[in-house]
Amino acid sequence: MGFRFEKLTVWQDARVLAGKVYKITSSFPAEEKFGLTSQIRRAIVSVALNIAEGSDRKSDLEFRRFLRMAIASCEEVVTALYIALDQKYIDKKNFDIIYQDLNNMVAKINALIKSLR
Repeated sequence: MGFRFEKLTVWQDARVLAGKVYKITSSFPAEEKFGLTSQIRRAIVSVALNIAEGSDRKSDLEFRRFLRMAIASCEEVVTALYIALDQKYIDKKNFDIIYQDLNNMVAKINALIKSLR
């Protein structure tokens, strides 16, 4: 592993979580392919991307800013999953699993932010 972000557990966890979200959204209706499915997938990918991009910034202050954007992306996914739940694209059990995973991800990112102070 040659990049700083590859050593970060939170980045590794973000990749795993992205895989789970991709799997769940694969069952969404075809008409949502360019709507909600795309939005959720872009947001979950943004979590790992922001962690990676921020890790190579010149200061911890900048890294923290990118980590906060990763948290915002997690919150975007949660909101979109609520909409998917309301539309019955996802069942409550799968919603709860991903919701808890996202909650844990935010906690881990917040812990990393605190460690950079």
